[in-house]
Amino acid sequence: MLCPLGRDLYARALREGRIPADTTPVACLLTAGLLYADPDNPAWLRPTAPAVALPRLLADIERRVALHRGRAARLATAFEPFTRAEPVPGPGTATADVTVLKGGPRIAAAVRLAVADARREILSIQPRGSRPWPPLCNEPWRMAEFGARGGRLRTLTQPPRDGAPPARPGGAEGAAGETRALDALPPGLFVCDRTVAFIAAADGGHLAFDVRSPALVSYVATAFDILWRLARPLYREAAPRLSGEAVPPVQREITRLLADGLTDREIAGRMHMNVRTVRVHIARVAHTLGSTSRTQLGFLISRSGILEGHAER
Repeated sequence: MLCPLGRDLYARALREGRIPADTTPVACLLTAGLLYADPDNPAWLRPTAPAVALPRLLADIERRVALHRGRAARLATAFEPFTRAEPVPGPGTATADVTVLKGGPRIAAAVRLAVADARREILSIQPRGSRPWPPLCNEPWRMAEFGARGGRLRTLTQPPRDGAPPARPGGAEGAAGETRALDALPPGLFVCDRTVAFIAAADGGHLAFDVRSPALVSYVATAFDILWRLARPLYREAAPRLSGEAVPPVQREITRLLADGLTDREIAGRMHMNVRTVRVHIARVAHTLGSTSRTQLGFLISRSGILEGHAER
C-alpha cells in the first residue's frame, strides 16, 4: 500500500510527467517500482503508467498468495497424522483404509486435504434438517477453487417442506453442479474423485468414517449413483455466461489468441500492439470474469461464452 506522502508524490509525477531525481525519496514508491530513472536524463524520475503498474502489483500479490497457500498445504499435510484418531477397532486386525475421525475440526481438516486434491467430481449427500456436512460451509472459496479446476459437484438432498424453494447446499458456491431430491436418504456422505469417502457416523456431524479402500469407496459411489437415478432434479447450476457486449472486440480477439496458447509476446505481434498493452487488456478480461490467476482465467474463458460469441461474429 502507498503511504499518503507516496500517493501525493506519485500523483504529482503523473501530472507533471517527471520529478527531479533529488526529490526526497519515498520508500513505498521505490519498492512498488512506481518511479524509474529517465533514460535520457538521469536527473529526472518518470512515473510508471498506472495501467502498467497495477497488473504488475496484482501479479506480485498473486505470487505471494500462492506461496502462502503452498505453505499452508504443506503444513496441513504435516499435521494430517495428528488429526486422525485410531483405526477402526474390530474382532480381527484393524485396517488403515478406514479411520474414525472424532470432532468437527478433525473431520474438516481431513476433508480440506481431499478437496484440495480433487480434480473431477465430488458426490455429496445432505439430508434435510441436518447441518451442512462436512463442516466446510464457512469456507466456500475451497469449492470455488475446485470448480475452477473443472470439477463438478453432485448433491443429493430431500425435498423442501411446504413447497419452499430448495436451499443451496452448504459449500456449493463456485462449483458447477446439479442437485437432486429423494424422500429418504442415508446420513451425510462426501466422496472426492471416487478415491476417498467421508461417511457421517453419528448425528451432529461429530463422528465420521474416513474410507480409503478402493473397493469400499467404489461400493459407496455406486450406491450414490443408484440413488441419483431414482432422485428428481431440483436445480442445475450453469456456467456463468457473458453477452457479446460485455467484452470489446479487441479483447475478444486477444482472448481467442490466449485460449489458443499464444504467449503475450506472440499475441502482441499478431495484434500489432506492444506487450504492455496486451497485458492491460488481459487484466481487464480477468477482472470482468472475476479471475484471480492466469490458470483460473483459462477455465473461466471456456465457460463464459466469450469464444462462442467471437465465432458467431
